[in-house]
Amino acid sequence: MSTAQRHNLILKPHSFYAELGWLSSIIENRISQNTGSVKTKLTKPPSEVGYEDFYAVHIKQFKLNTEEKLLLILALAPHLCPDFFDKVIRKKLSKSGDFPQLGGVRGKNFRGFLPTGETALFTLAGDDLEKRFEVQKLFDSDHFFAKQQILWLENPPQGEPAMSGRIIMSQEYVELFTLGKISAPRFGMNFPAQRIETQMDWEDLVLPTQTMNSIKELEVWVQHGDTLLYQWKLANKLKPGYRVLFHGPPGTGKTLTASLLGKYTGKDVYKIDLSMVVSKFIGETEKNLANLFDKAENKDWILFFDEADALFGKRTNVRDAHDKYANQEVSFLLQRTESYSGLVILATNFKSNIDDAFTRRFQSHIYFPKPKYAERQLLWQKAFPEKVTLDGIDLSNVARQYELTGAHIMNVVQYACLQSLSKKTNKISQKDLIDGIKKEYSKEGKSL
Repeated sequence: MSTAQRHNLILKPHSFYAELGWLSSIIENRISQNTGSVKTKLTKPPSEVGYEDFYAVHIKQFKLNTEEKLLLILALAPHLCPDFFDKVIRKKLSKSGDFPQLGGVRGKNFRGFLPTGETALFTLAGDDLEKRFEVQKLFDSDHFFAKQQILWLENPPQGEPAMSGRIIMSQEYVELFTLGKISAPRFGMNFPAQRIETQMDWEDLVLPTQTMNSIKELEVWVQHGDTLLYQWKLANKLKPGYRVLFHGPPGTGKTLTASLLGKYTGKDVYKIDLSMVVSKFIGETEKNLANLFDKAENKDWILFFDEADALFGKRTNVRDAHDKYANQEVSFLLQRTESYSGLVILATNFKSNIDDAFTRRFQSHIYFPKPKYAERQLLWQKAFPEKVTLDGIDLSNVARQYELTGAHIMNVVQYACLQSLSKKTNKISQKDLIDGIKKEYSKEGKSL
């Protein structure tokens, strides 16, 4: 969809007017029917033909029946017209709030009428008890709305009827129907992950042939996994998604590989901040993980858990309550990673630190070793910008003499280039290069 087309769609929300009018007439007729003045049936929705706004374009793809369309616009109505329900109620009744059959609640910040499950029952079924039971199925966990996380019922206060819970519509679908796109999630406690990208290319990744071959196999799955499951009909024989373990020393290309997989397959890659996921409070870690996976489901994102030992570590013998709940966290995570339909990457410096239950279920284990001499030489050659010249530096000798990872080498290059810039020259001196190497060695507690 072009920018011009998108702009025109925003300016012409024809189907919203038609569908809100349809919903209004049905609610009015239901109220009239309930007061005994008229007998009514559920009318058909407006025709979609000719509508070209975001809602109409996307709703055609869902192939919903009449009841589903009505529930969808019912849930969307407060987001489109804050006083929609209050206007309908005032039109038919002397004052709002005197018709409990309609359900509904008031929000904390939002002062308008928010529909509940009872609102849906009344609007779609009236007082037909058998029909009301049918309508409740629209909120089942195996319904399209729940599976796609479009809308659902909020849990009501304890002891109150289940259908008295608010109808919650995903903010992402509100954006999709009104703006034509879904905003990227904001990093925070509710979503402890950040999108990672790279300007580098596959050619910049220097790894042994065996490792690169494994990565290319993984790229093939990301590109063709859905075809394998659904067009070739293996979904009933294979588990959804793909789980892979990246293991090896730090600085060997694990994070860069995850970023490149996203770049070349058109997938968003989110790096999980485990410090915000893991909690000392019982049940909080599972809650944080559930929020994360719920947000990611159906988005086709690549989830990258760096330094995964903190969360995917080995389970222990139960000695106290802390061990018991720590083991429960691992079990919960195992279940969520297995049910996630996208790619999950776990990265660790030490494969042995990861719980065996995870490693057995991974489709692939990819080892990222420290670069050998030939690889280090290639890394050095690729690292320096074209604008600099090397003043008497033999990169072949440097690669042979100093065992550094790709991350170490880039740190050295950055240091040496900054030193040259401070001296107003584009020449990299041997001294600055060696000083940079000394700094990297000192980080590891080593000396030249």
